[in-house]
Amino acid sequence: MTDKAQDNTDSKKSQPLPTLDNPYASTARRNYVLVVLTLVYTFNFIDRQLLSILQEAIKVDLSLSDAQLGLLTGFAFAMFYVTAGIPIARLADRSNRRNIVAVSVGLWSFMTAISGFVQNYLQLLLARVGVGVGEAGGSPPSHSIVSDIFPKKQRASALAFYSTGVNLGILFGFLFGGWLNEFFGWRVAFMVVGVPGIMLAILVRTTVREPVRGLVENKQASDKQVPFKDVITLLWQRKTFRHMALACGLNAFAGYGTVNWLASFFIRTHEMSTGELGTWLALSTGLFGAIGVLIGGILGDRLGGRDKRWYTWIPGLATIMVVPFMLIVLLTDNQYIALVCVFIPGTLQNVYLGNSIATTHNLVGLRWRSTASAILFFILNVIGLGMGPFAVGLLSDFLAPTLGAESLRYSMLVLLPTVMIWSSVHFYLASRTMLKELEMAPE
Repeated sequence: MTDKAQDNTDSKKSQPLPTLDNPYASTARRNYVLVVLTLVYTFNFIDRQLLSILQEAIKVDLSLSDAQLGLLTGFAFAMFYVTAGIPIARLADRSNRRNIVAVSVGLWSFMTAISGFVQNYLQLLLARVGVGVGEAGGSPPSHSIVSDIFPKKQRASALAFYSTGVNLGILFGFLFGGWLNEFFGWRVAFMVVGVPGIMLAILVRTTVREPVRGLVENKQASDKQVPFKDVITLLWQRKTFRHMALACGLNAFAGYGTVNWLASFFIRTHEMSTGELGTWLALSTGLFGAIGVLIGGILGDRLGGRDKRWYTWIPGLATIMVVPFMLIVLLTDNQYIALVCVFIPGTLQNVYLGNSIATTHNLVGLRWRSTASAILFFILNVIGLGMGPFAVGLLSDFLAPTLGAESLRYSMLVLLPTVMIWSSVHFYLASRTMLKELEMAPE
C-alpha cells in the first residue's frame, strides 16, 4: 500500500465523533487508570527482574552455567514474549484491551508463584516461558489505552510515567528478591512476589473501563481492522521507525545485559551479599531509573513542542552519557565507587521508552497502535532481552578458562559500552527524517 493510498483510506475511515460518553473526561479518572496500568507494568518487571537477583543462588542449587542463566533471563523468555505479543496486540486493536491486560497479569503472576516449586532447569525454563507468554499481553494494550485517554501533547509524558513501571519493578524485584533470598531462600521469593499480582488482575478487571478509541482526538476509528501487512509495510517505509526501533533494541541489549548481570558482577567481583546489593541496586537502577524515564518523557513533550526531533535527540544524548560511567563501574576495584557510579546508567538507560513509544503511535493510525507497539517491542526484545543477557553469559563462559571469576566483568566491558554508542547513532539518524514522516502519518 502506498503512502498516498494509506492516507486516503484512513481519512475516509476517520470522521468527527458523535456525542459519546467519555469515561475519561476527568483528569482524576485518567490519572487513576494510568497509575493502575503503571502498577501492572511494575509487577511485570518485578516478576521478570526477580530472577536476576536470585540467579546466583539458583545457579548453585540447580548446577547451572552462565549460558543457561542467560537463556532463562533472556532468549528463552524473550522468544515466547515477543512471539505471543503480536497476535495479542492484534486482538487488542479490535477488542477489549482492559480484559486482555487483566487476564495477562493474572497468568504471569501465577507462573511466577509456581516457579518456587520447580525441581530442575527444564521446569524453571517452562515456568519462565509461562511468565513470558503472560507478560506479552501487558504492554501493547496498555500503551493503546494510555494513548486513547491522554491528548497528543501529553502522550510522551503519560507513556513515560507508565514506563517507570520498568524501573519500579526492578526496584522492588531487587529489594524484595535480595532480602527474601537472604532470609528465606529463592523459592519463597518467587511465591511471595507472584501472589499479589493475581489480586491486581481482579482490580484491573473491576475498576478500569475500556476507553473509546480516538475520542480524545475527536476522531472515529473504523470498525475494520487494518491488515497486519499494511502496518508492517508502513512502519518499514518509515526510516524514522527503522532507525528508532534499532536504537531501542540496542539500548535494550545494553540495558538488559546490565540489569540481568549487574548483581552477579558485584557478587563475584566484590563479594557482596544479596541483601545489601539488592538495596543499592533498588535505589540506583530502580528508583533513579524511574525518575530518569519520567523526566525524559516530560522533556520530550516540552522540547518536542518546539522541535519534534527532541523525541529522539533526548534518548540519544542520554544513551551516550551512560558510557563513561559504565566504564568506571566495570573497571574500578572499589565496590562503593562502582555502586555510586551505577546511579548514572540506572537513571539514563531507559529514558528512551516514553519518547519512542509516543513517536511510534504518532506515526500510525488509531487502530494501529497496539500492533505498532507490539512490533516495536518485538524488535526491542529480540535484540535486547533475547540477545543481551545471553550474549553476556555466553562470552563470560568463553572467557572463564583464562579469566576465571573476572570473565563476567570483561564480557560486560566488551559488549555493553560498544552497543550503547551504536544505539545513540541510530537515535540521531531517526531524527533526520522524523519531521517529514510524522506529517505523513495516517489519521
